[in-house]
This record gives sequence, structure tokens and C-alpha cells, in this order.
Amino acid sequence: MIVRKSQAELEAMREGGRITAACLRMLAGSVRPGVTTRELDSLAEDFIHDHGGRPEFKGYQGFPASICASPNAMIVHGIPGPYRLKEGDIISLDVGVRYDGFVTDSATTVPVGEIPRETTRLLETTRRCLEAATEQTRTGNHLGDIGHAIQSLAESRGYGVVRDLVSHGVGRKMHEDPQIPNYGHPGTGPRLLPGMTFAIEPMISLGSYDIRLSEWDGWSIYTADGSLAAHFEHTVAVTEDGPWVLTENGGESG
Repeated sequence: MIVRKSQAELEAMREGGRITAACLRMLAGSVRPGVTTRELDSLAEDFIHDHGGRPEFKGYQGFPASICASPNAMIVHGIPGPYRLKEGDIISLDVGVRYDGFVTDSATTVPVGEIPRETTRLLETTRRCLEAATEQTRTGNHLGDIGHAIQSLAESRGYGVVRDLVSHGVGRKMHEDPQIPNYGHPGTGPRLLPGMTFAIEPMISLGSYDIRLSEWDGWSIYTADGSLAAHFEHTVAVTEDGPWVLTENGGESG
């Protein structure tokens, strides 16, 4: 069942979204060669607590850290640790914050110093996939419209759309119904109604969409062919007035 939120609940999520967005901006500004992913995790945990939130990821189904930090061919769920960022890397940073009983979830992929043009294009395409999917998050549209927006843009540029990982509902729990594939057919699936809230998160690779799970930590997920991957995410609410991005610039509607 897709849980719809009241206006008051959406306002609470907006406040949490401000913390999430500000934390991501702080982390992106802290990325540079020589920084470890563990150091980024520590910065995020302190920031979230200092702003009245709680890191939702820490302890979630046993996850040991406050953020996910996933470099290069690692798509998502990277456990922060001793890995030291180097020039030419990309790093996907994923933050979840619980505030006033609700969760907001957002991610970005950041270059470390100078990166090749094809990598810059991957990041830009994935960001645009998120924008295109968000634009479809409107009353009267269907879930399939969201996935189709991602797939059509990414594949038109020759990229792989990760299929085994999905966007999802979010609210009082980190993962709520529905699961939203990042591919699909327009006009299919449940109709979108005001008060629905989704964590929309395209995950796009330079190569194949096939994945592999780390045998070492049981969390980190990589592209099977070792190609670079990017991950962008926002928490978005469906409203009568259009998509409301709760984790961007304080959650302005539009």
C-alpha cells in the first residue's frame, strides 16, 4: 500500500529534507584528493546530529555507518572506511536523515579533482535523468512514467540503467511501497496521487547494467563489468501543484 502524507507531514519531511540537502552540500564541498571515506562519514554524522536529526542509515538492517560512500565502479551501499580519494575518482554520497519521525533520502555523485570528459558526461546524464523523472512525479501520471523518463534518456546516450536496484517510497520508514524500477513503460503502474512521497534514484553506468555484490562486506554493490557508475537521488512529493523536491534548496515546490 502506498502511504499518502498530509500537508503537515509533508512539512515535517521538508524540514528533514533541508538537513539532508545541507549535509550533502557540506560533504560535496569536503571531497578532495587525500580524504578518506571514513572522514566523510564522521563529518556527516556530526552534521546531522548538530542539526537535530538522526542518521537513518546507521544500524539500518545492520549497516555500520551514517552515510553510503561508493567510489568509481561501486554503485551504492559503500561502507565508509580507509579508502583515500584520489585525483580522477568519482564518489557517490548517499545520506538519509530521520527528523520529526520522517525520513528523507538524497544522493549525489561528485568528481574528485579533474575527471575525463566521458565521466563528466555520465554524471551530467544521471543528474538529468533525476530531473526528468522528477518532472513526471505529478498527480495523474503513473509510476511507469518515472522509470520510462530515466530509461529513455540514459539509453538514448548509450548508458546502462541499473535494473536490480530501484527507487522507492519513503516516509515514516526508509523503504515504503512502492518499488519503482528505473525503467519501464509510460502509462503503466499505479496512478500518482497527492501526498505520495518517493525517493527517486537513477543509477546509471558507463557499461552494462548488471551488478555484483561484494563478497567481502556483503553490502557494497558494483557494476559487474567494472565500469563507472553514478547515482543521484531526491525525495519528491506528489502535490496538486506539481512535484515538490523536499531535499533540494530547502524544498521549494514547482
